[in-house]
Amino acid sequence: MGYSHKNKKGNTYYLHNKGRLFFFSKEPKGGIDLPAGYDVIENKKTGLPMLKSKVAKKK
Repeated sequence: MGYSHKNKKGNTYYLHNKGRLFFFSKEPKGGIDLPAGYDVIENKKTGLPMLKSKVAKKK
């Protein structure tokens, strides 16, 4: 089934990917598991889930 996240508004989103692009959708079809090294955060204004890397990128 893959990774799902219920946001503050009560909507459930499922994690998907296309290559290295990760995105959340309301459709559970073809969902993936949460990749290692990432956390899920929510947009404070809209409640949409996003992935955030646990490792800070070096400049």
